[in-house]
Amino acid sequence: MFLTTYEPQVYFSYIRSAACPGNWQEPEPPYEHKDVEYTRACEAKNLGPVSGPNRQRDLCTFCTISLDQEEVFRTKVYDKSVSPFYGEDFYFEIPRPFQCLSFYVYAKSVFQRDLPVGKVSIRKDDLCKYSGKEHWLSLQPVDPNSEVQGKVHLEMRLNEVITENGSVGQHLVVRIIECQELPLISGQNCDPYATVSLVGPARSDQKKTKVKKKTSNPHFEETFFFEVTRSSSYSKKSHFQVEEEDIEKLEIKVDLWNNENLAQDVFLGETRVPVKILRNDHIHKAWYLLQPKGNGSKSKSDDLGSLRLKLTYIEDTVLPSACYTPLCNLLLKSPDVKPISASAAHILGDIYRERYEAVLPMVRLLLHHNRFVPFVSAVAALELDNTQEANTIFRGNSLATRCIDDMMKIVGKNYLAVTLKPVIDEICESNKTCEIDPVKLKEGDNVEVNKENLQGYVQKVFSSITQSSSTCPPLMCDVFRSLRHLACKRFPADPHVQYSAVSSFVFLRFFAVAVLSPHSFQLRSHHPDPEIARTLTLISKTIQTLGSWGSLSKKLSSFKETYMYDFFKSFQEDKCIEKVKKFLDEISSNVSKESSGLEDAVVLKEGEVQKRAQGRKRLGKKNFKKRWLRVTNRELSYHKQKGKEALCTINVKNIKAVEKLDESAFNRKNMFQVVHSEKPLYVQAGNCVEASEWLEVLGQVSRCNEGRLATFHPSNYTGGAWQCCKNQSNNAPGCKPCTTTMLANLQLDIDCDRETERIFSLLSSNDTKLQDMEDACASMAVYQGPQREQEEYSKFTIQEPKETFQTLKQLRNVMEELQRQHNIRNDTTAQYGSLNNPIVGKTS
Repeated sequence: MFLTTYEPQVYFSYIRSAACPGNWQEPEPPYEHKDVEYTRACEAKNLGPVSGPNRQRDLCTFCTISLDQEEVFRTKVYDKSVSPFYGEDFYFEIPRPFQCLSFYVYAKSVFQRDLPVGKVSIRKDDLCKYSGKEHWLSLQPVDPNSEVQGKVHLEMRLNEVITENGSVGQHLVVRIIECQELPLISGQNCDPYATVSLVGPARSDQKKTKVKKKTSNPHFEETFFFEVTRSSSYSKKSHFQVEEEDIEKLEIKVDLWNNENLAQDVFLGETRVPVKILRNDHIHKAWYLLQPKGNGSKSKSDDLGSLRLKLTYIEDTVLPSACYTPLCNLLLKSPDVKPISASAAHILGDIYRERYEAVLPMVRLLLHHNRFVPFVSAVAALELDNTQEANTIFRGNSLATRCIDDMMKIVGKNYLAVTLKPVIDEICESNKTCEIDPVKLKEGDNVEVNKENLQGYVQKVFSSITQSSSTCPPLMCDVFRSLRHLACKRFPADPHVQYSAVSSFVFLRFFAVAVLSPHSFQLRSHHPDPEIARTLTLISKTIQTLGSWGSLSKKLSSFKETYMYDFFKSFQEDKCIEKVKKFLDEISSNVSKESSGLEDAVVLKEGEVQKRAQGRKRLGKKNFKKRWLRVTNRELSYHKQKGKEALCTINVKNIKAVEKLDESAFNRKNMFQVVHSEKPLYVQAGNCVEASEWLEVLGQVSRCNEGRLATFHPSNYTGGAWQCCKNQSNNAPGCKPCTTTMLANLQLDIDCDRETERIFSLLSSNDTKLQDMEDACASMAVYQGPQREQEEYSKFTIQEPKETFQTLKQLRNVMEELQRQHNIRNDTTAQYGSLNNPIVGKTS
């Protein structure tokens, strides 16, 4: 099993405002911390029995991904295999700090709870060790005593006490202040309490806090007293000191539990603090991470099987926007640099020829600032200058093709959903057999029926594509129009090159790839079953050939398989060519697409949530119901189920604020509110990742609305008052400033500071190649003899060495300044024992 994505720029974000809850505050640094991760769950092997060896053959398993103890993704169930291939891709933005990224394998049970087979847990600090490579990792047992998360805030001090008979003793005072980020229990906030014990060789005094109801962030504020030692009389010691042998052996143990009332209480975590820490400081106050109880059960991990994982983890620190202005400006002026090979953007692509994902942040930055079309046109012109035959244009993995590939994935995401998703869903759900390879036919299959099924699917996909020109994004049309013009200019004698230049991208690199791998383009949530995957492969091959430009004989010769040759001959050549030509003309014509004034509704996000009913009592399960929430660029709606009619629709122009809701409002985590012209809509997301995504999308779609609120209430109005500020007026202005929504492209979801930081990281990690390029430029500028091919020159595209050298020097200067800003940041780390840098305590 391994974690990955088709688009390798996905971020775990640590949002600064979320790091300092309650009244406790730490100085806020002028930067944000971002972690990039993409993950693929690939396969498991030799899974062990769940309840005895006879259960192996019936093992139906699935895999989940969790941040600490909060599940954020799960694969589909794979039937009856002890070595299942999951092959699932996941990418997401993490909106909170975390300790561990964990992968659990469960055996699916019909009549009882799903049973854990084993898990793989990777601490955040260790993720870099596994980044970028596949690893087989042994499954470890799932022990309830090891499933912990959260942190506790403690204060300890020693007090001198005089007894009634005049003797003096020492009391240890332990104050348990609060906890943060305790896990959910069965999807709900827990009912936590703490036990505080003074533990030594011959003693164990235990005290207990009150139970806090329905909260993962309990505030206890309880103080406990423990007698440490007692001297014979007060007169013998003017300043009492704890005896050496006692201080070395005593420790405070804090255990967190969930109160289960009628059942056995659930262990949430523990921490141990040695009393000797008070030797130098009579008062000790710090945050501690909760730890597992002991080491859990000891069983051989080999008995449980193993998982294959691939994950990529990149940690970036995003500085204030002003720090990135010089580098950003240098990249954005790239389209105007002559020759284009001397530009900063081209240099980045040149030194990262082997790494496909390195171009993506540059593409996103150029897209956001409307500089992509002139840049890619200049790069494509450079590539065409070096192309000798018209039938080979844009066939290699060049900078131009990489940029256009990334652009189509980003800009064409919704276009694909509108064009292909309905027919892809039909193919995956109807599950008709379409195998036409005689070698792969199963017993009882009718090849003629299968051909008919396949032909029907191909016709639907082909028609959906060729009739979709009106919904093709204008930016894609601009790029295709430019490619068409450049191809005609380079090969004026070839009448077909204007079409092949466009079809090589829109059919071969866009639609055919999306049909082949719909999960990678978010057209399906999971990998298709093997039989469906085979059907999609056959459809993709046919669409690729139908969309390519050339004679029928050339198309037929592209098939190595006889059965595909026979199948393709059933299509009418003239009609197909006519439809393809018309479609290519429409998406690459010289007439720019004008907006009709009525923007098509595009689904930005949808999913299952818990929605609070309006006008009911504050507490109680009946107040929350499962609903299907859906937001487009026009409206927000919720439905009883997916596909059902909307129960309520809110025009996005009427949204006044979208904000987090305090956990205390309804004793639930991951809640947010949509404030509009009527009563606020209170929604609980499934996990922290989902909540963050809803807040981002809704915040962006309503960012420019008139009448947006400047303040909001982070809690609800009940009992005649707002619970946050106790104001009794239902119409009272909010008591907390609204979140400032950063300017971003809603459709493209681009954060320019983040992309520029990523580019800086890429350039910094390849400083050696930059230096090699500088040396090559210097050598070429000095050498006056005839042009010759040298090894150091052939590594790079250097047309004008002086201009390229000048750009490299500018890059070097801005990178040195950015590095200096990062060095300043690195000197201001959070204090050990603070909320943002808690102490890892001892375990039992």
